[in-house]
Amino acid sequence: MKHMMATVALLLAWPAATHAADPIKDYPVRPVRIVSGFLPGGSSDFLVRVLAPRLTERLGQTFVIENRPGAGGAIGANLVARATPDGYTLIFISGAFTAHAASVKTPYDPLRDFDWITTIVTYPFVLTVRNDIPARTTAELIALAKKSPRKLNYGSVGIGSVFHLAAELFDSMAATETVHIPYKGSTEALTDMIGGRIDYMFMTLTGASPHIRANRIRAIAICSKERSPQMPELPPMSQVLPGYDVTSFAGMGATGGSPRPIITKLNRELRAVMASADIIRQFTEAGGYMRPGSPEEMTRHVTEEIAKWRRVVKERKIEVK
Repeated sequence: MKHMMATVALLLAWPAATHAADPIKDYPVRPVRIVSGFLPGGSSDFLVRVLAPRLTERLGQTFVIENRPGAGGAIGANLVARATPDGYTLIFISGAFTAHAASVKTPYDPLRDFDWITTIVTYPFVLTVRNDIPARTTAELIALAKKSPRKLNYGSVGIGSVFHLAAELFDSMAATETVHIPYKGSTEALTDMIGGRIDYMFMTLTGASPHIRANRIRAIAICSKERSPQMPELPPMSQVLPGYDVTSFAGMGATGGSPRPIITKLNRELRAVMASADIIRQFTEAGGYMRPGSPEEMTRHVTEEIAKWRRVVKERKIEVK
């Protein structure tokens, strides 16, 4: 009798067992956290806060944003690198990730410890100058710098930042020598350029646009290979320095070793979200170009950016203390 009851109980439990959630096929079966290495309210943080609710709607589980700013994004990146590779800890990165990986020894491997999902957007940099500087083109700025070596100065948000490396790449390709003045943030640097205390800065088009349009500073070149739809009047710097290309980006990744079917699913879902007319409008208005792609394409982009900045760091003998 006991054996019969046990058999009946097993049969009754069988349907529940066969319908248990598959952690990979049914992903996600619990909330997913997206680690953002930025302070809340910034342009990159804005992007991930637009995407997360859409992923929640599509996949039926909450995508929670966890801000972990500091050390050029390394604090958040290290957290993700050390997480369980199950697809439940994601990372949202910008060009700061590749610059930091090229400038300092990180506690994680920037390539091996992450599985990249897709690039979200790219942002062209723009070369800006103080209003009263006697240079209105890239060629004129280069001539001015060569006329008086180490007299011109430029600001950045810190040694080893993309903004710093963009200027060092400029000096390298133009064969000029200018003086770097690092700041703790872009606001202080921009204030000093508006006030005439620094001569030029490389900035994201997103951050520079309001000040350019208000005539507080002047833009003389776009740093991407193509002209920008937002400011089509700006010539690409590559017309004067062939091959010069500085474009930041934002993208999503996961802990290295995460199941490939989950990476593929996240790529598909993110691309579906990014195809929304509303998302395209918001990201374009923020100054970005939509750049969805495959995991392999993002991996290649991150790899190439790190290699490019490592060459600049080595050639210019940049040391981040």
